[in-house]
Amino acid sequence: MAPSKFNSSGEGNFSSPMAENGFLNSTSLLNSEKAVQELLQRSPLMETDDHLVEFSEALRTVAKALRKAAEGKAAAQAEAAEWKRKFELERTRNLQLEHKGQSPTERNGYDIKRSRNLPPQATEKSEWCCGLNGICSHEVLQDGDIDSASQKASRKYTRKASFKLSWCCNGDHSDRHKHDVVSFEKGNITTAERSSRQISLKWESQPQTVLILTKPNSISVQMICFEMVRWLREHKDLHIYVEPRVKNELLTESDYYNFVQTWKSDEEIMLLHTKVDLVVTLGGDGTVLWAASMFKGPVPPLVPFSLGSLGFMTPFHSEHYRECLDSVLKGPISITLRHRLQCHVIRDAARNEYETEEPILVLNEVTIDRGISSYLTNLECYCDRSFVTCVQGDGLILSTTSGSTAYSLAAGGSMVHPQVPGILFTPICPHSLSFRPLIFPEYVTIRIQVPFNSRGHAWASFDGKDRKQLAAGDALVCSMAPWPVPTACQVDSTNDFLRSIHDGLHWNLRKTQSFDGPRDA
Repeated sequence: MAPSKFNSSGEGNFSSPMAENGFLNSTSLLNSEKAVQELLQRSPLMETDDHLVEFSEALRTVAKALRKAAEGKAAAQAEAAEWKRKFELERTRNLQLEHKGQSPTERNGYDIKRSRNLPPQATEKSEWCCGLNGICSHEVLQDGDIDSASQKASRKYTRKASFKLSWCCNGDHSDRHKHDVVSFEKGNITTAERSSRQISLKWESQPQTVLILTKPNSISVQMICFEMVRWLREHKDLHIYVEPRVKNELLTESDYYNFVQTWKSDEEIMLLHTKVDLVVTLGGDGTVLWAASMFKGPVPPLVPFSLGSLGFMTPFHSEHYRECLDSVLKGPISITLRHRLQCHVIRDAARNEYETEEPILVLNEVTIDRGISSYLTNLECYCDRSFVTCVQGDGLILSTTSGSTAYSLAAGGSMVHPQVPGILFTPICPHSLSFRPLIFPEYVTIRIQVPFNSRGHAWASFDGKDRKQLAAGDALVCSMAPWPVPTACQVDSTNDFLRSIHDGLHWNLRKTQSFDGPRDA
């Protein structure tokens, strides 16, 4: 927008920042506001010129109105993008079901046809246990969209272990139905909301297949992996999957490990959750993050063994792996449902708000920072349709409650129990003393926008990886993913969480006050 020109009467002629379609354009709005500010700076006002003072106040009012219009447009675009994304997901799902010859209603829970395929005793058991404090899964887990070659290759893995999740409430024998909290789609865990109670997993059929993931470049981890694979095969008669790298190490050690299975393509990784009953990790929290990143959808129950540095998410000790795995395979066990964030990057060059990049799932946090730039970050933040704030500082952290003891804690955020539903909003070195961290509910969608008047670019990293540049006009949209990561607990989620902050962070560790000092009379 060109600077305003005054006529002899002191009135200015302003061009309207309207797009061809009649709507306000965000770039024009920002340019208009900038022009107003420049006009205020270029026009020194005298105290005696009352009409100029009144005119300057009017210009400031116009600047505020332009800013509110830009914020309202961005909020409307965010809401439209979210509704469009949900519509596209539902349409894609319905098309897949039509391709399989099924209607969408047949896939919601246990339909009548599915119940008919179950044996009478299984149907009777399902009706009995679902009426109690928990939900069951009795279904044969074989996707109909797997081609015939894949079916032949995995014929001996056609049935997954079924299990039941129940809510442990320490004496409270409530019979409230929990179908709105945890639901199952072919045995895979999804959640509509978080439960505030301890969750217990009980196997209803014996697990058959275990996936073992290990930390690379560690001799001690490699030796424990060799022993664990042999023990699970000889004493538990389980089918075992490992990464291609680990299989090469096993075969280099001995030809005895020929029975170990692996995958050769990304398509096979996408189907792992249909074959694997249990995931075992040997390493630290980074190995747990790697395991979670492998599953873009549902995640099997995960048993993490501590072979790392801190171990906030790895409560089991590797030297006792036989006793631990024996207890887990027998059940029941307490689990923690660790939610993940689903992140979409929307580029300014996209033709519309719905052309997003591949979604990225994070278990700890997504970080938006200034990178190598010497300028402060300038980020506009929205929560659903509401403007939150403008971040000026080193950056911003959007964290899950499981990631509250990671980067968010170092930036001044609070430690939060992993079962608490929420998204942590933590600024990094904000240029404001009053900018304190926030915790949003889990159902909101948060949008981070790089404004067009930003001095530099921003950078987004997801669980410390996959770093992406965000230029002016780009946006990052984050919401809670529907598939949590169920991790096994050594005792329960609360005990494991408190143990991790005491042992890992030495939280509130100090010498006890001496008893022989001054006392009250």
